[in-house]
Amino acid sequence: MSLSTFLAALIVISCPLHAQLLVAAASDLAPLTAELSRAFEKATGSKVVFTLSSSGTLKRQIENGAPFDVYLSANEQFVRELADSGAILAGSFTVYAEGRLGWMGKPGITTIQDLRRARLIAVPNPAHAPYGVAARKYLKNIGLWDALQPRIVLAENVRQAMQYFESGNVDAVITAWTLLKDKGMQIPASEHPPIRQAGGVVARSSQPQLAGRFLAWLRTATVARMLTNAGLAVP
Repeated sequence: MSLSTFLAALIVISCPLHAQLLVAAASDLAPLTAELSRAFEKATGSKVVFTLSSSGTLKRQIENGAPFDVYLSANEQFVRELADSGAILAGSFTVYAEGRLGWMGKPGITTIQDLRRARLIAVPNPAHAPYGVAARKYLKNIGLWDALQPRIVLAENVRQAMQYFESGNVDAVITAWTLLKDKGMQIPASEHPPIRQAGGVVARSSQPQLAGRFLAWLRTATVARMLTNAGLAVP
């Protein structure tokens, strides 16, 4: 075997057959990541690895150079800000869904006004979680925020808020509807600010074409059905 043939064979052996896409995604997508990963790999042959956290936390990580390929935020403004700074490829900005709020309480807490009797209520932190911003605005709109604020436990993201409730540490939770679907109560979209979810290609990505293909794929009818079934609205 010639040296050139040997090196070519070595490259084939040492390099993965398909690319792996690193996606930084808002935590409300947690119930969807496995399904999205399987479907994208089936459609393209490329794997997707999701890192889930609050949109604000992921934004800061991208600003600090985290090696993601795609950013999926529950707040479109975060993506616009990164695009303005050059951290997201401006032409890649894509709105792909709109989130919904939901809530759930322990037995005996069956209406939103019953939250007045809750010992503690978990809410995503409005400082970096878009669902927390929407939850605070909703509670203010119905006149409950001031009364409940001393008993509100701020979680890092929507998943942590749900974990506080599931562990029994709080009596009620307001979080992403995707985490409560089929077991909680949805808050009408007209009663809280829009939670427009958007994405973009991270400028540092080593595979921007594949990242762009992933964002375009999110807007397909196939994915729209997945998002809708999970409790999101699609544009």
